[in-house]
Amino acid sequence: MADSSTSKTATLSFDGKSFDLPMYSPTAGPEVIDIRKLYGTAGVFTYDPGYTSTASCDSTITFIDGDKGELLHRGYPIDQLASKSHYLEVCFLLLYGELPTAEQLETFESTITRHTMIHEQMHNFFRGFRRDAHPMATMVGVVGAMSAFYHDSTNIHDPREREIASHRLIAKMPTIAAMAYKYSIGQPFVYPRNDLDYAANFLHMCFAVPAEEYVPDPILARAMDRIFTLHADHEQNASTSTVRLASSSGANPFACIAAGIACLWGPAHGGANQACLQMLREIGTPDQIPEYLARAKDKNDPFRLMGFGHRVYKNVDPRARVMKQSADEVLELMGVENNPTLQVAKELEKQALEDDYFVEKKLFPNVDFYSGIILEAMGFPLSMFTPIFAIGRTVGWISQWKEMLGDPQNKIGRPRQLYLGHTLRDYVDIENR
Repeated sequence: MADSSTSKTATLSFDGKSFDLPMYSPTAGPEVIDIRKLYGTAGVFTYDPGYTSTASCDSTITFIDGDKGELLHRGYPIDQLASKSHYLEVCFLLLYGELPTAEQLETFESTITRHTMIHEQMHNFFRGFRRDAHPMATMVGVVGAMSAFYHDSTNIHDPREREIASHRLIAKMPTIAAMAYKYSIGQPFVYPRNDLDYAANFLHMCFAVPAEEYVPDPILARAMDRIFTLHADHEQNASTSTVRLASSSGANPFACIAAGIACLWGPAHGGANQACLQMLREIGTPDQIPEYLARAKDKNDPFRLMGFGHRVYKNVDPRARVMKQSADEVLELMGVENNPTLQVAKELEKQALEDDYFVEKKLFPNVDFYSGIILEAMGFPLSMFTPIFAIGRTVGWISQWKEMLGDPQNKIGRPRQLYLGHTLRDYVDIENR
């Protein structure tokens, strides 16, 4: 909660009047001007399309410093968490604020593992979709429908029910995503296995078939775990803000997370790694790279180098360092000799990092570039890239949802507008128009 005892103020002056607005100092980041009472005292709104200069909440979960290339979860740098920890440990950290003890982690992992199955009747929902339905469309529908099956975890005012809903969503999201994938390719659903860890279980549900045994490769499972970890939360982004806005109305947790999935589906948000792979396929072969690098430098050319740079990070994307390590391990395991897209990716990375133009502008490969390469090498189609992002981000959405419900300042979201339409007009009967 913001500290209302602050003595620092900002002064807004217009029409010969001045108004003092309280200011708050965060533990990290720029100071904030409190405008909550601006309309009541001054009779004006602020105008901020995209809310890029507006703090909609206070939070203790995640902090980003784009200039430094820093991403912290509860104060811990993301590169440390991704290289030394694993996804469910990071889930615990985001949900509860501290890293777990060995006993706490064992209990948490056991709880998540035993919630991975979905209600058997929910299989009917998948069969109601067309075979060529996008997996994200399926996930929006199925996750939203969970509220029709899990009535014992929809009361947002009951701490225990909130806890159960949190565990269910984290546990069942990989199952739902894998089932959406299996349905789209005409293969039978594969049930989760309690003897596999979170990431390995997801790979098993995606790639196992009844006709033969499938053993997830540890390198691939570790790479998938890192993808989940590096996408776990990213401050107040579009989908997280959507979850918070939906939650502000008192909606049940499954509806709120379904809203987040729908927002993530947008190509400007969750589809970045998919756009990167599409660009690599457009380039086609390594010998075409110099031409495309030249086009990327030309301001009059609409071509953009996807997967390089980041609108938040003005330096190296801190997630990319760890993801590159996984990408190198996966490519060494799977090989790139027979995959022209991966050949282009490796050579594009090399040439871009040696090009003064991109180095000076700090256009380094970001997390989407490397995650797209990894998922391509694993054999996932482009349509599954965003669902996999949604699996990882689920814990961030839930953590933000829980934090918001516990905030005494919580109120229903109701943005204002700058109205530019007609003023009052008289209705004209149709025969006189």
